[in-house]
Amino acid sequence: MDIGQVLLVGCGKMGGALLDGWLARGLSPSDAIVVEPGPGAEHARATGAAVHGDAPGLPVDLAPTVTVFAVKPQNMAAVAPAYRVYAGRGSVFLSIAAGTPIAAFENFLGADTAIVRSMPNTPAAIGQGMIVACPNGQVTDVMRQACDRLLGAVGRVAWIDDETHMDGVTAVSGSGPAYVFWLIECLESAGIAVGLPAELARQLALETVAGAGALARDAAEDPATLRQNVTSPGGTTAAALEVLMAEDGLGPLVARAVDAATKRSRALA
Repeated sequence: MDIGQVLLVGCGKMGGALLDGWLARGLSPSDAIVVEPGPGAEHARATGAAVHGDAPGLPVDLAPTVTVFAVKPQNMAAVAPAYRVYAGRGSVFLSIAAGTPIAAFENFLGADTAIVRSMPNTPAAIGQGMIVACPNGQVTDVMRQACDRLLGAVGRVAWIDDETHMDGVTAVSGSGPAYVFWLIECLESAGIAVGLPAELARQLALETVAGAGALARDAAEDPATLRQNVTSPGGTTAAALEVLMAEDGLGPLVARAVDAATKRSRALA
């Protein structure tokens, strides 16, 4: 991964997953600089990256190609301004902090700073994430390509130009894994309720959701066609779908859930 030096601010679960993904894709440990005062520092050191406890401890001549903010959104106002010096050295700033708009970073770092706001989700921890990124007008094609390669190390990347879509992105893919985990829990409980052993019910729920998701992602057919292929007229799947696809069934419920998450994302921003 020939990008240059990457400065990672924050090495918690998501930051650590990013670091692991970059190194697996060929980023040299000598090009990875990490700022992490907490427990994540141990993991970062184990990779061979240079680790510092705070911004003042960084080398005075550091000029990272990309500066990645992987800190909690509520801490961003206290953390980000310390890195403003790198804006003047040509760094593009890549944020994975949910709910923090580009305008906030322009306030922290300067209006002429190159900024990419992104929204990953938790499957990025195993390299199966879905990440959506939005650049401001200062981001060049070269900067965008560098950020795309860094984000692509932990999943699939989509780019948007309209930042207002990020609230919907957060509601669908950012929060979406929690919805899927709840579906797994519900399937497991329903299996137990009809008499299945608990261990078997969990295995069936887990593997069915994982397998169906992989099939839907990789198949040539769209999800509606795949659903129809499984559904025999008058069969067991049709009986279940009559409940799930009723006017008060799963569709309206999911729509209400995503709408609630979208509104909450807007309010937090």
